[in-house]
Amino acid sequence: MSKLVTIFGGSGFVGRYVARRMARAGWRGRVAVRRPNEALFVRTYGAVGQVEPVLCNVRDRDSVRLALQGAEAAVNCVGILAESGRNTFGLVQHYGALHIAEEARAAGVARLVQISAIGADIESDSAYSETKGRGEAAVRESFPDAVILRPSLIFGPEDQFFNRFAQMARFSPVLPVVGCYTRFQPVYVDDVAAAAATAAMGEAAPGIYELGGPEVRSFGELMEEMLEVIGRPNRIVLPLPLALGAAMGTVFDLVQSLSLGLLDNKVVTRDQVRNLGRDNVVGDGMPGLAELGIQPTAMEAVLPEYLWRYRPAGQFYDVREAAKRLKS
Repeated sequence: MSKLVTIFGGSGFVGRYVARRMARAGWRGRVAVRRPNEALFVRTYGAVGQVEPVLCNVRDRDSVRLALQGAEAAVNCVGILAESGRNTFGLVQHYGALHIAEEARAAGVARLVQISAIGADIESDSAYSETKGRGEAAVRESFPDAVILRPSLIFGPEDQFFNRFAQMARFSPVLPVVGCYTRFQPVYVDDVAAAAATAAMGEAAPGIYELGGPEVRSFGELMEEMLEVIGRPNRIVLPLPLALGAAMGTVFDLVQSLSLGLLDNKVVTRDQVRNLGRDNVVGDGMPGLAELGIQPTAMEAVLPEYLWRYRPAGQFYDVREAAKRLKS
């Protein structure tokens, strides 16, 4: 019988790519998610019965224990960008990671992979980064041989970054950007999945790896590149001061709080603004994709493959020709 891997959050942005790669390598996949009925698409990643979604909430230790039964490896892809209802940073990113690490050790799981983020730090003033750091610390304490992956900004067909701003650019002549000069090192989602699969299969040394792509760009430069890809270079990228972003985040957070969570803040939170005040690039001397034997994928090789739907005339719109007409 083939080996079993439990992938927490395996139907999410990163998790689905991990599940697909593990299935291709011949592993059985148990995709542990809160809503299995919404994750039935993962069954198509392998032969009949090879990949199956199961009910699990990382906030609940018992469900984590059940999801890990018989697993040889586990990958934790669960994370949130903003708090909503009972899904707080602390419960999901700190205690969720703690539950997985402790139960994986108790179940005799051989390998554990934790998807974290560049900037994870228990001393951070950002709740997102602080709880990512606490999650890492909990994993290292309970499962010292774990592999921790810290990606920079992740891009790919289902991302909430380029897709979100490309959608805005379809209707708005101006793209307001908080943290316009903050630098990122975008990494392709399937490269992150390849790193996770490599570690889950025991082909990576324990420790922390920071994952970034071949290009370092500021937030503003990323927006300009995206606008070129979708054939809308005439849009204006408007830098907004961090102080203004923080004020906006405070107001939107307050609206969410006063509505008792009925209105989620999907614009910008104050916590996100705190993170936008720091560069998000691979640290000097940190092991990364190269040490895992993975060649990073350039943005220009991927962005046109999924951002074409935001072009004025769709897939067959000639971006270069349109840019020439606009400049003439």
